[in-house]
Amino acid sequence: VNVVTGVDGVASAVLLRAGEIVDGLPVARARRPAARTDVELARGPARLCAALAIDRGFYGTYLLGDPPLLQPPASAPAAVVSTGPRVGVTGAHDIPWRFWLTGDPTVSTYRRHTARARTPRP
Repeated sequence: VNVVTGVDGVASAVLLRAGEIVDGLPVARARRPAARTDVELARGPARLCAALAIDRGFYGTYLLGDPPLLQPPASAPAAVVSTGPRVGVTGAHDIPWRFWLTGDPTVSTYRRHTARARTPRP
């Protein structure tokens, strides 16, 4: 889920890569029948969208309305917020712009970007 965090026309966004389903577990499980555990329901951006039924129809939706579509977590002490390199990007992969709650089981595993070997065309 790519969430715009600023005013229209100014580049500012946050990519939500995972989340914890805190309400509506039966519905999320029905949307993600391949998930073996509740932790896996929204672990990763595509799984998060599937579990929450987020599609392009949400474009432009205010997420913190009444009722909110996404519930921000309670403030966490800085000591429990980890940071590291971004995932799956070719540029700026060494900049620590990835943040997560330390020890949170829904955080997807970090995999460093590796360039694909190009196969020559015949």
